[in-house]
Amino acid sequence: MALTLIEKIIANHSGKKTVKPNEIVDIEIDVRAARDFGGANVVKNLLDNGLEINDASKTFFTFDCNPTASDQKYAENQHFCRKYAREKNIKIYDVNTGIGTHLVMEEGLATPGCTLVSTDSHAHILGAIGACGQGMGDQDIAAAWAAGKSWFKVPESVKLTLKGKRPGNVSAKDIVLNLLNKFGANSLLGYSVELYGEEVDKLTLDERITISSMATEMGAIIVLIPPSDDVMKYCESRSGRKLEKIVADSDAIYTNEFELNISEFVPMVSRPGHPEDSINIDEVRKTKIDSGFIGSCTNGRFEDMKVTAEILKGRKVAPGVVLKIVPATDAIWNQCLDAGYIKIFKSAGALVSNAGCAGCAAGQVGQNGPGEVTISTGNRNFAGKQGKGKVYLASPAEVAASAVAGYITTPDQIPEIPSVFKPTGQTAVSTAVGTKPASEKSTVLEGKIWIVKEDNIDTDMIFHNRYLTITNIAEMGQYTFDNMAGWEDFAKKAEKGDIVITGKNFGAGSSRQQAVDCFKSLGIQIIIAESFGAIYERNAINAAFPILTYNDISALNLQQRNRVKIDLETSILTNLETGKSVKINEFSSVQVEIYKKGGLLN
Repeated sequence: MALTLIEKIIANHSGKKTVKPNEIVDIEIDVRAARDFGGANVVKNLLDNGLEINDASKTFFTFDCNPTASDQKYAENQHFCRKYAREKNIKIYDVNTGIGTHLVMEEGLATPGCTLVSTDSHAHILGAIGACGQGMGDQDIAAAWAAGKSWFKVPESVKLTLKGKRPGNVSAKDIVLNLLNKFGANSLLGYSVELYGEEVDKLTLDERITISSMATEMGAIIVLIPPSDDVMKYCESRSGRKLEKIVADSDAIYTNEFELNISEFVPMVSRPGHPEDSINIDEVRKTKIDSGFIGSCTNGRFEDMKVTAEILKGRKVAPGVVLKIVPATDAIWNQCLDAGYIKIFKSAGALVSNAGCAGCAAGQVGQNGPGEVTISTGNRNFAGKQGKGKVYLASPAEVAASAVAGYITTPDQIPEIPSVFKPTGQTAVSTAVGTKPASEKSTVLEGKIWIVKEDNIDTDMIFHNRYLTITNIAEMGQYTFDNMAGWEDFAKKAEKGDIVITGKNFGAGSSRQQAVDCFKSLGIQIIIAESFGAIYERNAINAAFPILTYNDISALNLQQRNRVKIDLETSILTNLETGKSVKINEFSSVQVEIYKKGGLLN
């Protein structure tokens, strides 16, 4: 049977000759990583369940969220992980090394065709080298560390071909923002996307990383780019061994195939709040900015630093504008030093920090304040993700040019005199919420509903990253939805036994387990949605927290705070106010098994 690229990787790691979409298999994990905020919870899960490490040589910590240890809880968690690593002989890529998903390629740990799991939701960045990386929650990672394997549902595959010639002013970031404009946040939900085309073949490794890093923003499991000869040479030099190039079979079967004309792509930015809300940069040109950020796993590579230096050389950041630059790894930082880029950055008035995730992680450089308008090279601009201000997403060239101009622009339209900054004087809004206990399990659930009529509710809206250091579930409920407009007081109003009904792609974004556990803390019994973000779905299943999906429940005529009943064994949903019932989608086999066990680690 002919196999797509993801099917071939999974088959190679499951002991099977062939696998098919939606089949659930156990796969061997080549690289098993945990970061500084998720690492402490991974260790806690291992210790609480008396589990040992399967293979320390394949197990790693990467401290990239807060390498400055500027937060006391981060420092505590990092030290906790260090002590555990010393006892178990686990390698740590500590605060002086950079972003973990980049380091595994840089260090030759991850190679084409391999499998990797990490508490980083952007682990699918390994699609840049034709490898399978997946972000997972702390229970998933603990299980992988202990067993060396993880269950995995084979995704359906989509083939995406870019035809034509790439315009000279279109960067890799522009390419992925054009794709987001086309497919949105959930059209590719749950798919493995393979990217092809003459211009795709020419992409450098750094450009491939930029594109693959934003798979989750499109809802995809991964964007896999077949490795070029240059990528193979890079991986062989880093790993120190001869590698076999992995490709899809020529007659592989795809669920869907798309062709787009790359010659029609234009420089783009994403408007604040949603990465998929990407538009031609001309639509927001000359929008006044307060700050710029260049870095993240999406655009912290050497090529990104090079184009930034070319624009900033001999220029100054506009008065009142703050530009923050953070290379992805320490090796890239040193390359910048040797090339003279650090001097250029500093002479231009930019702040340069040590390597790490920076603005995407709370507490490190790159965060913004209430009312602040930032243009960023990050991959996400969810409300509150990079601070309390507004964040536009753009390429490094556009961010650097905008920082010099004082407003959003492109390198070819930098003014001789920068825009004058006028402060807004806006202040942050404080919210206070309460705490409620967790509910007990049952196969028949009854409760009053909260109808949340919104798609693409991301994990920062559910449980903001400023609370990620909380490990006690009892403390989590009070912060549920407090970063979601119109629902900030949800935790105050929610009652034990309530049920949440929502739209598509619920739980998009981060791998944080807290976005599931906060509902358990409040006593919410179940979440019923049209679809779930891939990592969120895994986290809920593994925590034995009931989630179900539906196609159409309009016949129930549900109203806010109606009382409903859901039978988990039959998947019958009933509106107790009217007596009307519908059948929704059933639990998967793995969900039933884990639910009955009371959790993945039980």
